Amino acid sequence: MFTGSDMPLPLFLLSSAILALVLVQLVRIDLREHRLPDRYTLPLIAIGLITNALAQRALPTEAIWGSIMGYAVFWLIGAVYFRQRGQEGLGLGDAKLLSAAGAWVGILALPWVVLLSALGGLGFALLSGHGRGQRLAFGPWLAGGLFLTWIARWLFSG
Repeated sequence: MFTGSDMPLPLFLLSSAILALVLVQLVRIDLREHRLPDRYTLPLIAIGLITNALAQRALPTEAIWGSIMGYAVFWLIGAVYFRQRGQEGLGLGDAKLLSAAGAWVGILALPWVVLLSALGGLGFALLSGHGRGQRLAFGPWLAGGLFLTWIARWLFSG
């Protein structure tokens, strides 16, 4: 995985701007429609992998595994929840967004994305009085966790 000193500043700034723009769009859609469309999540996976390949000048193995595991873990959690409850609790859009997160920050930083996302969503639910039966869009929290982790990896690596 790249370190801050490995990625040229122009590449970091350009890729961060693209990441931010796509994440803002995903947040807007998820808050309004409770879905994360493939037309944004799938290109985000590809752009993350390409960005890491350019920074490393090599096959971004950690980012590839991060993308695979991000999807697999959330897919599994969603499938188990659906089987137990008979209703969707974590959608495939969330799994694809976590896959994108893995492509951007790599498998080793992926737990930070999940932790920040979960703490943000939980904090919001508690502070806003969000009821147990009410739906909570998790995409905004995943987007925030991803962006914070992406910035932190660049700032504090190397």
